[in-house]
Amino acid sequence: MKANTLRRGMNLWPPFLFAGIRIGHISDDFRTIDVELRERFYNRNYVGCHFGGSLFAMTDPFWMMMVMRNLDRSYTVWDKSAEIEFLKPGRGTVSAHFRLTGEMLDEIRANTKADGSKYLPRYHVDITDAEDQTVARVFKTLHIRRKADTRSRIGG
Repeated sequence: MKANTLRRGMNLWPPFLFAGIRIGHISDDFRTIDVELRERFYNRNYVGCHFGGSLFAMTDPFWMMMVMRNLDRSYTVWDKSAEIEFLKPGRGTVSAHFRLTGEMLDEIRANTKADGSKYLPRYHVDITDAEDQTVARVFKTLHIRRKADTRSRIGG
């Protein structure tokens, strides 16, 4: 699926649509994704700022998706764990900018040799407000491993 088609579909996906989450951009190579969350009456918490679950949801699928789209089918990629650190109240429109680099992909390949080693990289993304102040930081640990049926065909 092309990046723009996926972006449009995900923007209509009910968990994003009804939370006010909008994907603004997915690069053709799936190495850059920009997401925003607009404040609405239905996504504010008890004290009037962004609901923490919405802040987390706006970041949830992207590291795994980006890595999967940039590795071949000989890899299994799963989310292993996640953590969110709330730094200040999120108000107004907040955004997250994901960037997957060639160095990150080289590190994955180097750490998932043909012996079946798993690799657990930990990535983060900052959620920022309109003044570019960080309101939350989300950490995501992925579980990456070569599929068993490809290990014998691929040299170290």
